[in-house]
Amino acid sequence: MKRALAVTIVLVLGASAFLGWRTWRKVHGPATGFAERQKVLLVPRGADFDQLMDSIRADSIVKDEHLFRWVAERKQYGERVRPGRYVVPKGMSMNNLVNKLRSGEQDPVRITFTNIRNLPQLAGKLATYIEADSLEVLDAILDPATIRRLGFKRETIISLFLPNTYEVWWTVTPDELIGRFAKEYKRFWNADRQAAAKALGLSQGEVSTLASIVQAETGVFSDAPTIASVYLNRLRIGMPLQADPTLLYALGLDSAQRVLNAHKDADSPYNTYKYAGLPPGPINLPEPRFIDAVLHPAETKYLYFCAREDLSGYSNFSTSYAQHLVHARRYQQALNKRRIFR
Repeated sequence: MKRALAVTIVLVLGASAFLGWRTWRKVHGPATGFAERQKVLLVPRGADFDQLMDSIRADSIVKDEHLFRWVAERKQYGERVRPGRYVVPKGMSMNNLVNKLRSGEQDPVRITFTNIRNLPQLAGKLATYIEADSLEVLDAILDPATIRRLGFKRETIISLFLPNTYEVWWTVTPDELIGRFAKEYKRFWNADRQAAAKALGLSQGEVSTLASIVQAETGVFSDAPTIASVYLNRLRIGMPLQADPTLLYALGLDSAQRVLNAHKDADSPYNTYKYAGLPPGPINLPEPRFIDAVLHPAETKYLYFCAREDLSGYSNFSTSYAQHLVHARRYQQALNKRRIFR
């Protein structure tokens, strides 16, 4: 009897140990249910545990949904679901996944943007990275109180957003995101850049506006400091900028379209053929390198430039209008030869 009892106890303990080991293995071993290298689990603000489970199920985050619930219950996770963007690597254990979600240890997103033409396009781009939608982002950017507080105007607020790569949380609010850009803008406009702008007789906003024109004028950055010098030379003598990109912007035309004489009568403050000086604000979102090209222009006496007739993207520069007309005719003939009429 004693021997039988001992055997029974050993068997029960062995079975318990085996079951415990198997449970431990399930909880601490690989638990993901997808084949990809990783998946991203998005948990919106205000989501409850049932909504979280819907997302986990829809994306096959775990193999055993019941085990996830069991582990979450024992770790007292579920009453407060923390929103965020959570990267779940293949093979992550159930224990680590619940710990990650319970602690709100979300993974940041890296926002990158270039070649932005206007604020709606910028808002749409930013919204692809964060929880807020494009309308929420655009409304926050165009909030008059925000624009005044940051020292901008509606026409110039776009220059706050310097093209670069930024790391933020997916749950960042539009106002928080704007605050982040404001800090980066202040950091960019350090004492050296402020002094360079002052030496040119331009404000920071005017530098950004001119940089946007220079950026629109060339696809070859090496020409940018020289193009900047042309426009700065014109500003110094009160000569109209006569920048085609500003006219296209005023007319709402595509930047690739050809400027015709009929376009030059458009009554718009962005028509730099009709009005001298800089337009009210940037015509696109200038990259930092084009801002620096304006702040550190080439030293020239050029007053004119025209795209080269080989359509390479480079420009021909000249000091006289007569020489400019020679370059312009060659370029126009090249466009006509390729049947580019508008």
